[in-house]
Amino acid sequence: MKKRIIETRNAPAAAGPYSQAVYANGFLFVSGQLPIDPDTGEMIKGDAAKAAERVIANIQNILEAAGASLEDVVKTTVYLKDMDDFEQVNEAYGRFFARAYPARVCVAVKTLPKDADIEMDAIAVVV
Repeated sequence: MKKRIIETRNAPAAAGPYSQAVYANGFLFVSGQLPIDPDTGEMIKGDAAKAAERVIANIQNILEAAGASLEDVVKTTVYLKDMDDFEQVNEAYGRFFARAYPARVCVAVKTLPKDADIEMDAIAVVV
């Protein structure tokens, strides 16, 4: 099995004992990303669309560090603290992902790390 750790300064650093992403046998597993600006360390709160855009931009930057793009994503999981944010998040999501959308799960959760309103992870195929 070929395994490689992916890290970039263009996404928030891992806040614990995990990697931003791990490449293994043609798949890239991107860890859950919060709406944190990697340049300022500030979290976006209170605007679901902007928070979703920041999360997806972080994922996009990690993908690019691995030589991939959002077009290579086959599955995402979206975690929302408030399902009332779903419509705004869905709209932002649609601006980043083109047709032939990845499979997706979206669930409401009680809390997220650092009291974030949204977290998203992704799996991509990288050849």
